[in-house]
Amino acid sequence: MAPPIYSALIISLGLGTTMTFASTHWYLAWMGIEINTLAIIPLMAQNHIPRAIEATTKYFFVQATASATLLFAGISNAFLTGQWDITYTPYTLTSTLITLALAMKIGLAPLHSWMPEVMQGLNLLTGLILSTWQKLAPLYLIYQIQPNNPNIFIALGLLSIIIGGWGGFNQVQLRKILAYSSIAHLGWMILILSFSPPLALLTIIIYILMTFSLFSSFMLTRTTHINSLSTTWAKIPILTVSTPLILLSLGGLPPLTGFMPKWMILQELAKQSLCPLATMAALSSLFSLYFYLRLSYAMTLTMPPNNPAGTLPWRLNPRHNTLPLALTTTSTICLLPMTPAIMSLMPF
Repeated sequence: MAPPIYSALIISLGLGTTMTFASTHWYLAWMGIEINTLAIIPLMAQNHIPRAIEATTKYFFVQATASATLLFAGISNAFLTGQWDITYTPYTLTSTLITLALAMKIGLAPLHSWMPEVMQGLNLLTGLILSTWQKLAPLYLIYQIQPNNPNIFIALGLLSIIIGGWGGFNQVQLRKILAYSSIAHLGWMILILSFSPPLALLTIIIYILMTFSLFSSFMLTRTTHINSLSTTWAKIPILTVSTPLILLSLGGLPPLTGFMPKWMILQELAKQSLCPLATMAALSSLFSLYFYLRLSYAMTLTMPPNNPAGTLPWRLNPRHNTLPLALTTTSTICLLPMTPAIMSLMPF
């Protein structure tokens, strides 16, 4: 893809999300999401291979269905209330339709089935954009509507945590595993959104940090299959240490950063007298922890016993800028001791 076209598409991605963030009108927010969708479709299809074209087609149909539902719900809400204000959705029917449409856009269970298949057809960079940036605008709208009945958020969140962990079993393609990981983490965020929106915001920020670190590690080694993880030590030896720590942080093990949002979410659910829900969420997260441990095992304990012939790739100058990876990896591993400071800065 030509650099001017690529730059225009990246600017359009930023413009669409910014337009949604700045909107208080349903139509303008919908337009921003559509700009976002239309900008990422050429990026998804740029490889011109059948799997990428198939993934792009699936993504387009799903997003078009969700956008039509969202526009219909917005028009219905305006017809019933007489205004287009995003924060004013007093009717249960329209708020539920809006929530389900946005859940389909970001891939929450049970509207998640497109996410793993689409991720499998993309390269790692486009998959990173789809897993992080593309979710910001719909999440902002979900954050804004806040229905009076939190049961729909609880159901979507708990189901996403369970399916996101269960779906990662027996997967060998890293992009599918990352897709199910995204579903599970979004489930944690949706689960707590009705009770503590600032905590949901903290969860999505830490999720983006961890996901960026993991995708960047895989992009440096060009790894897309679980069997390729065992050769990481011959390409970039330091990733043999840092990547398992990132995976364990995604799993929520202490003393890593990923433990912070899960710990605080379980604490908040207990404060709301929802101990059975907190217990189910904690037990369901063990599914996700299993395949993170499986990836860590494949990377660290299945290394070949002999050295490859020729010049090792890590002796050569890297072709990618590794500073963002170093910064996000440090944040992914070492932020847990700063939990008291973060709690004092955010209005929990």
